[in-house]
Amino acid sequence: MLFNSYIFLFLFLPITLLGFHLIGKQGRHRVAIAWLVGSSLFFYGWWNPAYLSLLLFSIIFNYSVGISISNIFDGNLSKKAILITGIIVNLSLLGYFKYANFFIDNLNTLADTHIILREVILPLGISFFTFQQITYLVDAYNKKTKEYNFLHYCLFVTFFPQLIAGPIVHHREMLPQFTRDVIYRLRSKHLAVGITIFTLGLFKKVVLADGISVYANPVFNAAEAGVVLTFFEGWGGSLAYAFQLYFDFSGYSDMAIGLARMFGILLPLNFNSPYKATNISDFWRQWHITLSRLIRDYLWNPVSLLLTRYAINKKYSNFGIFILAIVIPIFFSFFWIGLWHGAGWNFVLFGLVHGSYIVIYNVWTRIKYSTRGLMLIRSKSISHVIGWLITFVSVVFSWVLFRAESIEGAVNILSSMVGLHGIHLSPALIGHLGALEPWLLTHGVVIQEMFRFGSMVNLLILIFTMFFISIVFPNTQQIMYRYRPALETYKGEVKRLQRRWLEWRPTMFWLIFISLLFIVSISRISRESEFLYFNF
Repeated sequence: MLFNSYIFLFLFLPITLLGFHLIGKQGRHRVAIAWLVGSSLFFYGWWNPAYLSLLLFSIIFNYSVGISISNIFDGNLSKKAILITGIIVNLSLLGYFKYANFFIDNLNTLADTHIILREVILPLGISFFTFQQITYLVDAYNKKTKEYNFLHYCLFVTFFPQLIAGPIVHHREMLPQFTRDVIYRLRSKHLAVGITIFTLGLFKKVVLADGISVYANPVFNAAEAGVVLTFFEGWGGSLAYAFQLYFDFSGYSDMAIGLARMFGILLPLNFNSPYKATNISDFWRQWHITLSRLIRDYLWNPVSLLLTRYAINKKYSNFGIFILAIVIPIFFSFFWIGLWHGAGWNFVLFGLVHGSYIVIYNVWTRIKYSTRGLMLIRSKSISHVIGWLITFVSVVFSWVLFRAESIEGAVNILSSMVGLHGIHLSPALIGHLGALEPWLLTHGVVIQEMFRFGSMVNLLILIFTMFFISIVFPNTQQIMYRYRPALETYKGEVKRLQRRWLEWRPTMFWLIFISLLFIVSISRISRESEFLYFNF
């Protein structure tokens, strides 16, 4: 069942919402929680009921492990052993369902073996609910949280707005909210705010993301088939996918936050205008925020701290400490970020490319802020524009690896983007370029149909429109700033608009505007398309 489907919008959501609040209004809070858990399990089982048993096993197992860890005294070796066992079981399940085929294929290639493994279908959301529960176990071990209420724990894992594609929530963020009486009473403010955020996300998904996908998919499919792409085709397909992914994930994140708000629950912010970032570090603070937080807190920080202590004890030079404490943890972390997104070498390369970006950025900032200083450009505005341009182009290049189904397909598109397949101009331009035309022809430019996958004019209009929306427009969190739409991972990360009149208020204007967006959106649901992050 998809958020962008009629059955969800007009049956599942109204029934679940009304049932939860009607039961909660009578003071039967445990029954209301049970209703929401049951509805969430039904939502998950809609795709494949067989995988409900996997989700239920994961919940019962991790709840039991968490309780065991919380009840054992510090210093007891069995406490650490239970934690390690819990993590191994979780990672083993994830490894089997997500990476078994990838591992066997590579083993057969490298060792010339012929192991045959029946294709394993990836259960939806397994990466999200697995890592969410691993963080719970680690937090329980570190005494940052504990849980004795099984129903609350079930809701923490299964809450349907964030079950399939995040955000990856912390136990301590969600459980206190489930104990507040206010969430069990239907409030017009929560409903209005939630519906508004949900509608904005629905519009992003079905109108913007799905609208431009018809230009991205043919280009990448052609690249996989070995079709030699032109310069403009490579860039057209790559930019189309960059904006498809942006509005698809942004739309899902908004819809998840809006749905939760209808129940009076705040989810953490997971998307905060990453294409406005002026450096790659800020990009990762604004793209998939809860994944970046998880990697930072549970992988990068421990590894970096361990290697820093080792380097200091061994009296390494500053350069040695930088390599050991910064560079190695960065590549290690981004290797797992890449592999988390998918079982393929293109995803591994995607992670390592971004690791390289972060290392280069760290080196640059150290040079820039050293005692010697380095001021190539004194204008802060120009510096920000250049920083933004470098970041945006770098990210677009990396999305090719993210979207391509093979290394060969990615190389095909990247080669076209850097001009290795030549530069082509449309025959329609012949005779309209003046003196520039012979100069272009003598410098390798070929007159040929430059875009074989739809109207180039329509694509350019879509790209510029989405560019303008993602770079210039305020984001959903800024529009809804007055009503605290989401929990902030980094305090103050959502900047309030200077033009306060752009902020949402419960007025007739906003009612009409959001209603029109909703009508346009549901009229575009001609076919149900999954969110791109459902694949991860």
